[in-house]
Amino acid sequence: MAGVFWHLGNWSTEEPKVLGPMDHAFWLGSVIFDGARAIRGTVPDLDLHCQRCVRSARNMRMNPTMTADEIEELCREGVRRMGPEAELYIRPMFFVRRGLGASQPDPDSTEFILSIYDSPLPPPTGFSAITAPFRRPAPDQAPTDAKASALYPNGARAAAWAREQGYEWAVMLDPDGNVAEFSAANLMMVKDGVVITPVPNGTFLAGVTRARIIELLRGAGREVREDVVTPQMLEDADEIFATGNFGKVQPCTRYGTHDMQPGPVAAEARRLYFEFAETARIIPKPA
Repeated sequence: MAGVFWHLGNWSTEEPKVLGPMDHAFWLGSVIFDGARAIRGTVPDLDLHCQRCVRSARNMRMNPTMTADEIEELCREGVRRMGPEAELYIRPMFFVRRGLGASQPDPDSTEFILSIYDSPLPPPTGFSAITAPFRRPAPDQAPTDAKASALYPNGARAAAWAREQGYEWAVMLDPDGNVAEFSAANLMMVKDGVVITPVPNGTFLAGVTRARIIELLRGAGREVREDVVTPQMLEDADEIFATGNFGKVQPCTRYGTHDMQPGPVAAEARRLYFEFAETARIIPKPA
């Protein structure tokens, strides 16, 4: 996998080896990250992803060693190094070296590392999903106000369980039994032309791409509601689609036993998003 990496002031095309078994991040998971995209010279919402990276670090009681603006400029430089036609994943991270006692991270040992690497956008061909028996935690149970690496193993368990049942993705519920999101992306559904997405309640990360899609659809005259979504509502939906940094907009073509075709609202959301992405171009199109 081709990529560029920045750590302690140096760029490299080789992955830096940065952790050992006594490092707090390796031992006890004091790691946060963010994920942005570069798509053939565009970097949509890169500033918002970098701001969230710093915010996540602070919410995890870290002492971020770089500002959002500094991270953004590094990301832009890395994208330029990878070339105008690349489809890239941009992953800034903060992690903690030392602890204060057995488990508390020492905020003054926070370090930053940046990875930018080839990661082609998946085609919008659709995916199947089923509700998994693994839930998103409540805010008093986990650091849900940060994009913390520690939150992701339970989503991975849900996705693995879904694959064992013959599905590709998992839908995860919140502690009250309502729909939170997919195992690795936010969820939107459509009923009678109205887009409905789970209202943020502190149990899931309401993503940057999710917010952008809501804004774009509303700007195009589409009604979008943030509301409680139940599993039964998904059974009755006209469309279900995912929004997230990795795939941007991806249609769900089967939820449980409910078969669907990729629908017009998901297609509209995807079209609007990539039109918006062109406004964030940093590398000129080839002549």
